[in-house]
Amino acid sequence: MSVQTSTDKVATLLNPTSVAILGARENPSGWTARIFANLIRFDFDGPVYPVNPNHERMWGVECFPDLRSLPTVPDHLVVMRAAASVAGILREAAAMGTRSATVYATGFSEAGTDAGRALEAELREAIAETGLAVSGPNCLGNLSARARVLTLPDDRVHELVPGPVAMVGQSGTTTPNIARTLMDRGIDVSYVITSGNETGLITADYIRYFVGDPEVRLIFCLVEAVRRSEDFLAACRGARDAGKPVVVLKMGVSEGGRRAALSHTGSLAGRVEAFDAVAGPAGVIRVESADGAVGVIEMLLHASEPRGENVGGLVYSGGVRGLAEDAADRHRVPLPEFAPETRARLRGLLGEAQPISNPLDANGYLNRPLEDALKVVDAVYNDPGVDMVVFQEDLPPHEGANDANRRRAARVLATMEAIDRQFLGADRKPFALVSPASYDLTEFSRAARRRFPHMACLNEPERAFRAIRAVMDYRRRCRETEAAGAPALPDSLTVRMETLRQRAAAAATPLPLTEPESKELIGAFGVPLVEEGLAQTEKEAQELAERIGYPVVVKGVAASLTHKSDAGAVRVNVGDTAAVQQACRDIARNAAAHDPSIRLDGWLVARMAPPGLELVLGIQRDPEMGPVVMFGAGGVWLELVKDVAFGAPGMTRAGAARLIDSTRAGKLLDGYRGQDPYDRDAVIDALVAVGRLAAAAGDVIESLDINPFLALPRGAGGLALDALAVVAPGAGR
Repeated sequence: MSVQTSTDKVATLLNPTSVAILGARENPSGWTARIFANLIRFDFDGPVYPVNPNHERMWGVECFPDLRSLPTVPDHLVVMRAAASVAGILREAAAMGTRSATVYATGFSEAGTDAGRALEAELREAIAETGLAVSGPNCLGNLSARARVLTLPDDRVHELVPGPVAMVGQSGTTTPNIARTLMDRGIDVSYVITSGNETGLITADYIRYFVGDPEVRLIFCLVEAVRRSEDFLAACRGARDAGKPVVVLKMGVSEGGRRAALSHTGSLAGRVEAFDAVAGPAGVIRVESADGAVGVIEMLLHASEPRGENVGGLVYSGGVRGLAEDAADRHRVPLPEFAPETRARLRGLLGEAQPISNPLDANGYLNRPLEDALKVVDAVYNDPGVDMVVFQEDLPPHEGANDANRRRAARVLATMEAIDRQFLGADRKPFALVSPASYDLTEFSRAARRRFPHMACLNEPERAFRAIRAVMDYRRRCRETEAAGAPALPDSLTVRMETLRQRAAAAATPLPLTEPESKELIGAFGVPLVEEGLAQTEKEAQELAERIGYPVVVKGVAASLTHKSDAGAVRVNVGDTAAVQQACRDIARNAAAHDPSIRLDGWLVARMAPPGLELVLGIQRDPEMGPVVMFGAGGVWLELVKDVAFGAPGMTRAGAARLIDSTRAGKLLDGYRGQDPYDRDAVIDALVAVGRLAAAAGDVIESLDINPFLALPRGAGGLALDALAVVAPGAGR
């Protein structure tokens, strides 16, 4: 018997041939009755069996006492039974030949109790043993339009139409609500998965299945906590490479949100900065709200790809123009001046008295006959400096209650159809309608918008420009695809990393490396180091200082001495032999006074570094997303202003440059207010080296701080002056 892949299992789950509803209840407003009604209402092509030992008939059909009594083996189970019984039910069904199940029960790890965690462990074991395709537990069911399957207890879905959107979310309520919003806006949804705790199939499995569906053009995920981040990122990269954007509404952005995610899904949600650092380059567009998701989905599905970032606006309201200018500025969307030839053409159309600015307020002209309005659109659309056009307009909610309203509705729709036909298409500039305020589509406007499929319909300027910025950033990231995964290592580094993994496997608690060990590690990956050496006696320290040349820095060395300055274990500007001896004695005495358990391994003697810009480079292991690379202002500024940003392991030089540019430290690096610039190329090289280490180490490194990394004047390079690597306990097991 061939082993099913996770993609095969998703296909099995979403395309069942028969359904048994366990825990069926007569109550017509209850979940089981509504699920049965949905399967019947949408003509599911297979038998649906209610199972309840206390009833012979239910919902007008025969009811069966147990699985063994069914006339055929059920292909899919709707499991509406208590948590403690689920593992046994799955084992029994799998032995009969059942292939998939959706587990609605709560009371597993999301409950936050030992009993709940034990039940989830038992359920996970049963799923692994049986090989069943399982969604849930703690979920609300699924929708598969092509298979005519709706196991959501939701009677507000009016039709199942395969379309360009596939959705998976760990929230059983929010995900279907967003799906209905998309449907109400005329965007058909092929799949809605409420994945719950993801004890069986996980978000990455669903993404991989959606990538293989030719009808799906976009994937939406509501993520509370990422399961198996490497699988998730690989699946997102696969979607990106297939031209299918992954839009993610991520919970756990705030401390409160992380606590909510923990209580709801039983996972520890990580920092959103870490999520953005690794998920963005993998092809994810993170949004902050359901409305934000709808706007981005509109842009991606209905507007072509912008070749640049300059937007030209057409409005017929001074208020909308002001709101658009403010929103564009907030979201860094350029509204450039029109080209001289465009301005001349617009003055000829609008009159010399009309102010020509971007956005263009062409109120009277846009209300004139269609051919006149199209001339203005043509002038702005074909401006050589405009990459995209936004046009103020509401879709009419109905054909009009009187002659005047009917004429206006007809004019609006005729204008949109003419623009779509004359200007738009797959290889043309994108175009979006922007309404003054948010509004819902009606049956009339949903049908009308299908007549201009290349035009996005966005709600109000703030949401519109936020969506435009998100899509532009996504397209840029796709053009500048980051390197992914661990690069190939030479044998010497492979051996070094294996040794580190063995130390991690043996550690019971986080294991800090000494400064010389930490520097040896980063130096092996190419981070430049200051000239220094380790002395185990005062005499050796004096000899090292003589060889290096005065002045020198002397530091105490011990694995437990992680904050040397606080312990008085650093001496700078040490100028002669006697001063070296005194520094060694002072450091030993201060360290013992700070913590009597500290046993020095010796003293590090280093060349005194020249003046430069103090930066911090490092690695942080996020509990959810794994390792991320850190960059920012170093020295005392790290804790004082927290000017740091995060990037993906294995980053390219272009990615390192963008990471630097996202901080205020980056402005200092380039020379601020007349100061001379520092060696940006050397900092980029060091960041790439740290990124290689992060990719190679995986979860072995708990944290790495290179603080400070000293950027020297342009052309002079950079130096790691201090480093502390901490090995994650048990990571190599």
